[in-house]
Amino acid sequence: MPSDTLSRFQPVSMTLAQTDKARFAAELGKSFREFGFAAIADHGLEDALITDAYDKAAEFFALPESKKMAYLVEGGGGARGYTPFGKEIAKDAKHVDLKEFWHVGRDLPAGHMYETDMAPNLVPTEIAGWRETVHGLYAAFDALGVQVLRAIAIDLGLEETYFDDAVKDGNSVMRLLHYPPVTGDPGGSIRAEAHGDINTITLLLGAEEPGLQVKTRDGEWIDMNPPPGCLVVNMGDMLARSTNDVLPSTQHRVINPAGARTGFSRYSLPFFLHYRPDYMIETLPGCAGADNPDKYPEPMRANDFLNQRLREIGLLK
Repeated sequence: MPSDTLSRFQPVSMTLAQTDKARFAAELGKSFREFGFAAIADHGLEDALITDAYDKAAEFFALPESKKMAYLVEGGGGARGYTPFGKEIAKDAKHVDLKEFWHVGRDLPAGHMYETDMAPNLVPTEIAGWRETVHGLYAAFDALGVQVLRAIAIDLGLEETYFDDAVKDGNSVMRLLHYPPVTGDPGGSIRAEAHGDINTITLLLGAEEPGLQVKTRDGEWIDMNPPPGCLVVNMGDMLARSTNDVLPSTQHRVINPAGARTGFSRYSLPFFLHYRPDYMIETLPGCAGADNPDKYPEPMRANDFLNQRLREIGLLK
């Protein structure tokens, strides 16, 4: 890894959110504005819960293909349950990604106003304790995401709680992601081709395993390998649109391993925090002006934006 990579993504301690909100917001904001990415230390997610979630993921992905395919929701856009190896392709890419994944979303009560936009969750009966662990981590991510968004609001000069209502009952998903060992000729495919995330912000565990790279404004690909135990946060396309690209949604990818690492699986746990389905994405106050004309004058419903992007990446027809 280049010697200056870590200095570019110097982790910001989540403890600052309690002791010095302005500094926490400014340090995150500086990294987000320059790279669209930041690393957070002391994030507060329980180590035991994270470890258990990784174990549950590995246990599920080790199941026979026939058992995993029982959790594929045809026509569901990959929103819930299992999406098999070689299904997803990055926007405008020529090769499918070398990964398989499981999505868990928000559990809604019967009759909820968003139930037509958010499908019910599936629970693999083969894995004991799945709901307690996986859905428990989802809830912890969801709460942490709101805290990060509050720092972003402060950095943008908005009220601290500006985004609270925008993401309340949001269409957020947690992905249990498995990149199998790379054996033989991958035929031009890599674990995850260059892409921007669709959502507002992404919270990622598992980035310390080599492979994640971020594209700088100068077009250079640099490694994103934070110290162990850090959380990586990046802007998604929805928040980039809301901020008129003041906070950029940066292209990133996961390259194939080299040497002995080709024989190992890679697991990661990204949480894609979304706006609520009926939130209208429009340029936020202070994010457009003479020096940065509004690129997105037409408001767009969050779930319409999501479905448009899911079609572009091959998960919806």
